[in-house]
Amino acid sequence: MFRGTYTALVTPFTHGQLDEDALAAHVERQIAAGVDGVCPVGTTGESPTVTHAEHVRAVEIAVATARGRCQVIAGAGSNSTAHALELLHAVEEAGADGALIVTPYYNKPSQEGLFRHFWTLALATKLPIVLYSVPARCVVEIGVETAARLARECANIVAIKEAGGNVDRVSQLRAALPAGFPILCGCDELNLPMLAAGADGVVSVASNLIPQEIGDLVRAFARGKHDLAQHLHAKYYALCKDLFIDPNPVPVKTAMLLAGLLPSDEVRLPLVPMSKENLARLKATLAAADLLPG
Repeated sequence: MFRGTYTALVTPFTHGQLDEDALAAHVERQIAAGVDGVCPVGTTGESPTVTHAEHVRAVEIAVATARGRCQVIAGAGSNSTAHALELLHAVEEAGADGALIVTPYYNKPSQEGLFRHFWTLALATKLPIVLYSVPARCVVEIGVETAARLARECANIVAIKEAGGNVDRVSQLRAALPAGFPILCGCDELNLPMLAAGADGVVSVASNLIPQEIGDLVRAFARGKHDLAQHLHAKYYALCKDLFIDPNPVPVKTAMLLAGLLPSDEVRLPLVPMSKENLARLKATLAAADLLPG
């Protein structure tokens, strides 16, 4: 169901407020570039610091702008199952095509706790659910056997975003999950290696900035044009790495401002603007990739 290129959307802020026009324009650019879907208010969308109303409004804007031209997989995760249920029902009502549910963070649940969390959410909705394992942020990861158990027992758990930075996990998941169950790479610098290991697509931060190019890489690999995929991987590898030299989404928002794609690079505390040293490095990387105007 979910394969190809999905953009983990930034949430634009201007003067401290959700910039609805900037978000709609950003989604429109993504569609024009040929992405398969967008993922509003996930990690890159600063879900921890938007209000509930802003969270739902961002999904509504993505859905209204997309108008069925691409899929909208809305972030709806929390470390509280009850809160995740509230978000899940809200994004379902907003018209999302699916929900991206991150591993509960901070409280370090056991694998049985993870299973019951996702199972409870799956029972409460008709939306397709994409599991999201990102242990660097959540401390725990969705175990391979837990993912396989959820895929077997919950018909509407239909994919997993694997963002653990470990290509071997893709092979492990591919062996354990039902045939055809999509695995989506959540680490831009590993897009090509994870596709080669059996991933079916990507959920990309870099595609906020270069949606056409990330999509071209994914399509090239799928069509057996491995030389082109390798060329694109090499060309944008440094960029994909440097979009994480400060906490995400600080670098990608800064890069988008520098490239003329956002009116502001505002983030909310506790995130702060890039250091001067990292800003200089990012500018050099953008220039080397021909992404700065003029």
